[in-house]
Amino acid sequence: MEKALVRTNYQFPNQTDVYIGKVRDVYTIKDDYMVMVVSDRISAFDVVLPKGIPYKGQVLNQIASRFLDATAEIVPNWKIASPDPMATIGMRCEPFSVEMIVRAYLCGSAWRSYKSGNREICGVKIPDGMVENQKFPTPIITPTTKADQGFHDEDISKEEIIARGMVSAEDYALLEKYTLAIFAKGTEMAADKGLILVDTKYEFGKRHGKIYLIDEIHTPDSSRYFYAEGYEELLRKGEPQRQLSKEFVREWLMENGFMGKEGQQVPEMTDAFVESVSQRYIELYELIIGEPFVKAPIDDIPERIQNNVLNLLARL
Repeated sequence: MEKALVRTNYQFPNQTDVYIGKVRDVYTIKDDYMVMVVSDRISAFDVVLPKGIPYKGQVLNQIASRFLDATAEIVPNWKIASPDPMATIGMRCEPFSVEMIVRAYLCGSAWRSYKSGNREICGVKIPDGMVENQKFPTPIITPTTKADQGFHDEDISKEEIIARGMVSAEDYALLEKYTLAIFAKGTEMAADKGLILVDTKYEFGKRHGKIYLIDEIHTPDSSRYFYAEGYEELLRKGEPQRQLSKEFVREWLMENGFMGKEGQQVPEMTDAFVESVSQRYIELYELIIGEPFVKAPIDDIPERIQNNVLNLLARL
């Protein structure tokens, strides 16, 4: 097995805070900049699984970096530079306490809810008679709360977000506008590569009164992709779509009796399974980016990241 980065413990110059998330370790510098290190940890059902996935962090960071650059004209984002394949440095923003989920197709958790009889998600009405993986007439936004580590995100309606004062009506209107515009750009870029961007999530924050796109976008951790070729035929037959996303990990866990509920045990992650997950992440990178994936050196990942980050911080 290849090496995987599952934890970091840096002390950068002028470091004022650190946040260890499910996948990302975020170091705050002078309360003004952020160093986001994307680890090889993998989570599902809000649980961090016991083994890391080699090259997953590199895949996520490099895809997100590419899409942040591609959408910068649509909405300003936090990125300054990506000095390492697994790290990005950017501006510190105050995050909104909601995540903007946008869906163009009925699948995943939305389908599971629909199948159980629900016809409304986050205040959005869903018509009767739809089938799994069917396209909505227009993309829908189904936001969730952004939970602290150890807690589950919860569905919430636009009206409740505004009523609770989580986001002002004026800001929420802009978040909706940005969300649909970025999703349209991602959809276009995916189609150019023979893929369908099915659903995704975006996170936003504020800096000096201005809204910025933050965190990752259009990665297999935050998004679901179908292969465009064969979509209609598989839909007509009622068969599963060929997809590239983290959903296959969730499905594997569910097949093995794990959904993150109390008392459930994470099934054994064999070396073969870990390798297969790594290959799936690399496959998505090559499809969505349209270039071969170049594996970064793994002899000493923590030292490599530290040296690259320090070189850039010295220039800020």
